[in-house]
Amino acid sequence: MGVIIRQSIKGTAATYIGTFIGFLSTMFVATKLLSPEDIGLTKVVLEVGLLFSGLAQLGTSSSIFRFFPYFKNSGNSNNGFFFYIMSLPLAGCIIFTLVYLILREPITSIFIEKSSLFVQYYYWVIPLVIFSTYLVVCETYANVNMRITVPKINREIILRTLTLAVYLLYGFHLVGRSGLVAGTVVAYGLAMLVMFLYLPRISSISLRHDVSLVEKPLRRDILKYSLYLIAGALGGSIIGKLDLFMVSSQLGLEHAGIFTIAFYMASVIEIPSRSISAISSPLAAEALKQEDFQTANRLYQKVSLHQLLIGGCVFILLWINIDNIFAIIPNGATYKAGKWVVFFIGISKLISVTLGFGGVLISFSRYYYWSLFFTLAITGIGILANYCLIPIWGISGAAVATALTCLLSYLVQQWIVLRKVKGNPYSFGMVKLVAVFLIVLSVNHFLSSFGNPWVDGILRTAVASTLSAALLYFFRVSDDLNNATRLVLKKFFGR
Repeated sequence: MGVIIRQSIKGTAATYIGTFIGFLSTMFVATKLLSPEDIGLTKVVLEVGLLFSGLAQLGTSSSIFRFFPYFKNSGNSNNGFFFYIMSLPLAGCIIFTLVYLILREPITSIFIEKSSLFVQYYYWVIPLVIFSTYLVVCETYANVNMRITVPKINREIILRTLTLAVYLLYGFHLVGRSGLVAGTVVAYGLAMLVMFLYLPRISSISLRHDVSLVEKPLRRDILKYSLYLIAGALGGSIIGKLDLFMVSSQLGLEHAGIFTIAFYMASVIEIPSRSISAISSPLAAEALKQEDFQTANRLYQKVSLHQLLIGGCVFILLWINIDNIFAIIPNGATYKAGKWVVFFIGISKLISVTLGFGGVLISFSRYYYWSLFFTLAITGIGILANYCLIPIWGISGAAVATALTCLLSYLVQQWIVLRKVKGNPYSFGMVKLVAVFLIVLSVNHFLSSFGNPWVDGILRTAVASTLSAALLYFFRVSDDLNNATRLVLKKFFGR
């Protein structure tokens, strides 16, 4: 776990710098310079693009982790592995473009009544899918080479800075709405270009390919694995974006914009898990290649505990300051309608960061096909839940539906993980961690309001952070955390 923590610290540091830029651009610039309808439009275009990007990858991003150990060979250009990860997404992008053009009428019919603006920018999704697909593939290839910092800087800092620049150009009327959408898409293209320029520095990217270097059973396994992942990606991608699509189609882009701002607040919870998962995934793939379930399970428990620890702390700081945040951001009275969206999406993120690594274990094991069976069923449940709850509670109903769907899907996934790869993320440390969270929330409940939202936020954050740090240390929730704390104290105080 030591190597995971060291690598994750670098990636997380870059991620949080990007988070600050994203927070500034989303919570202050976008809410000030863009209307809720503009925010909803750009978000829907992005999410449609990312949905189809997940399909266009043809399972490549997961296949890289699973099969790289079989190809890895420093003296032979990794047996043409880079050729595979470039050619499969290319085929996927071509297939996607044809399907997307053919399905224009049924897709636009979903949005035409309440979100007709999206229809005007329908074709911008095509370049976005291409850029996003290869951005993800390049990031994943860097991850299996144990390089996560530069990909994090690129996605979290460079891409967010470009997006901020687009918002400013639009807000100061230097570009119109078409420029807003086009600029958002071009930002992904530039981020993809950065990764293409970076990869030659860390590994071979030769496109020379000799099919004789790869045994036929392995090629067959890659094809079979990818086909299952494509089907699973369809359901999984829809689940992740279902709430926004149904809000925009049933309530309109303005409500989608409010939902987007609230969703963004809650998404901060899962940021640390991206770095931890990125560096842990190659280790899990190697263990499961040897069917070393014991090592994989130890990794699972540590990853789950530390992701819940960090994600839970972020959730608490977010929720105890939620009213202060809406009081501070521009047009906060409008976006406060999304308060309970933040809560329920936050709960879904906590479930995801705690149990999500189980899906990684399944995808890297020989039981990967199990994920397909329940993913498609959960998609149907998610559609039904949103359909029933949005008319009752509006955007809050969409968030409740997401939380319920997330809970059910991860419980089923965990059952599969336990049965097939003997993975159990629960530990006594997790019980102590939940107790710490409940104590901190209880103490916050009895704190009086300090009036000014800035003052109130700073004081609440200080109390919650100090109390959390003390309880985590003295309850010995994580040996890794305690060891790191002692090293820091020894460095600064000499003992």
